[in-house]
Amino acid sequence: MAELAGSDGFRSLKLLAERQSIPHKYAESIMTALVKAELAEGSRGKNGGYKLSRPPEKYTLAEILKVTETSLSSASCSGGTDGCPRSADCPAYPVWKALDETVYQFLSQYTLLDLLKS
Repeated sequence: MAELAGSDGFRSLKLLAERQSIPHKYAESIMTALVKAELAEGSRGKNGGYKLSRPPEKYTLAEILKVTETSLSSASCSGGTDGCPRSADCPAYPVWKALDETVYQFLSQYTLLDLLKS
């Protein structure tokens, strides 16, 4: 996303993968998820590729990572929609949930534009 934010127009998947030193297939899976979540737009053809769907300052790092990462949870028991079946009896569960909320709030304070400025 930072690569897209630093450019005008569409960027080819090949260029994105090369510049980020990641396999083409991995870049493709990330971009597919970002397009599906409407965080990026894709275009086919000779001048096609990907671009941001809104200005960089309108994206938080939390929303981007929520789409691109399997989980932002600190522990497997605290992530997901079902939570943990032992959460009511687990003394560590409230700590993991609080940590997850803190991480999410922290990442929500920063935008894609903030990355470009650093």
